[in-house]
Amino acid sequence: MLIIESIYPSLTKAEQKVAETMLSEPEEAIFYTITDLAEKSSVGETTVIRLCRKLGFKGYQEFKLSLVQNVLSPAEHIHGDILEDDSLMTIAQKISKMNVQTIQNTTALLDEDSLERCVSLLSRADKIYFFGVASSGITIQDAKYRFMRLGFNVEAVTDSHIIAMNASLVQKEDVVVGVSASGSTKDLVDALRIAKGNGAAVICLTNHVRSPITQYADVVLLGSSRETPLQGGAFSSKLAQIHVLDIISTGLALRHKDKTYDALQKTAKSVLGKLY
Repeated sequence: MLIIESIYPSLTKAEQKVAETMLSEPEEAIFYTITDLAEKSSVGETTVIRLCRKLGFKGYQEFKLSLVQNVLSPAEHIHGDILEDDSLMTIAQKISKMNVQTIQNTTALLDEDSLERCVSLLSRADKIYFFGVASSGITIQDAKYRFMRLGFNVEAVTDSHIIAMNASLVQKEDVVVGVSASGSTKDLVDALRIAKGNGAAVICLTNHVRSPITQYADVVLLGSSRETPLQGGAFSSKLAQIHVLDIISTGLALRHKDKTYDALQKTAKSVLGKLY
């Protein structure tokens, strides 16, 4: 934070607004996306990027990583409210409380119209594509497994190049579901833009309502989990994502109960020989 204060007089008025936001609420700012910070400061995202570069950083994510290292202790970066001297039982209780809160907050962010439109789009899809990278890529593999068991034509793509190629080939009858906790993963944002341009319906699942991924979405579904840069891929974010996907897949299964029951029977029988 000292470097921001030292360079403050030489900043433009717009850049000073960003600096003032960071200085006034540093512990909150570490959770902001670039869009959040720009809106809080009443400036454009390019102003945030210019400030980051004036401070000697390549971009916003590098700046935020430096910020979190200065604002929080090493243990807080990674473990949040968990203390180094907590017993394992205390850790279990704290994590249980946080996870319950994550699910409750995520449920509170959902609205019936968005869920209804999401299920309707998926119901009519010729093919469902789940796109996600890094930790969200693991989440979409779970989604593929569940939706396949229910009898839907589904693909989960985690490689950025293959995501781009799939996005270029989707058609109007397809639905693309982009999963990104930050909503700012460039590979995913670019892919959803391409898919949208091809006429496919786009659903996004993210933790940030104003993140770049949402600008190409027909439906935005929100999870509730806050991560510092060093907590990327935290289980709490994955828990929020899985919770939303569970709700969607269950709604879809009930809407197509004959089809899904038949598919569940067939897929269960197909693996009987794999079990003792």
